[in-house]
Amino acid sequence: MPHVEPGMVIGLFGGSFNPPHEGHLLVAEIALRRLGLDQLWWIVTPGNPLKSRTALPPLSHRLELCESLVRDPRIKVTAFEQTLGTSYTAETLAFVKRRNPQVNFVWIMGADNLKSFHRWQRWQRIATTFPIAIIDRPGATLSYLSSKMARTFSRARIDEDDAAVLWKNEPPAWTFIHGPRSSLSSTALRETTGG
Repeated sequence: MPHVEPGMVIGLFGGSFNPPHEGHLLVAEIALRRLGLDQLWWIVTPGNPLKSRTALPPLSHRLELCESLVRDPRIKVTAFEQTLGTSYTAETLAFVKRRNPQVNFVWIMGADNLKSFHRWQRWQRIATTFPIAIIDRPGATLSYLSSKMARTFSRARIDEDDAAVLWKNEPPAWTFIHGPRSSLSSTALRETTGG
């Protein structure tokens, strides 16, 4: 895990990043700015339990691609999840919390993940571990209205104008952040390149 100091505010942005693209970078940059983060950990996972791993490029290759996109020194590309032996977000977040009790974390995800978030292992535990910032993605702007996560935790939503203090809220707490959106998607890029 990257080095942190007590009291820091850290964003956690995980995914398989197959491949990473400017849309991911835009989500990271919006999160840094709107959430007032000291760092953002770009967590490249060994694999997504909800997706096939047969066509997944090696972790080292995806790490290199992510690092080649990053220009802001506050963004730390990491693959520490591999050493944990898990690809489940709930387990990763519990580990991060245990290891860094004096650090403030926010889980960051693109709005396109809301549709299937309730299928993630122990998704409700994820929502009660750290506050969540959901960053708008093309075609997903209205998904927060109908997603099971948004309905289940509707009372825990805070206004996006208060996003900079989201980390101060006891989870469950979440916000939906509107902003510039990139139409790039890893799925579309894989289809275009045949990867």
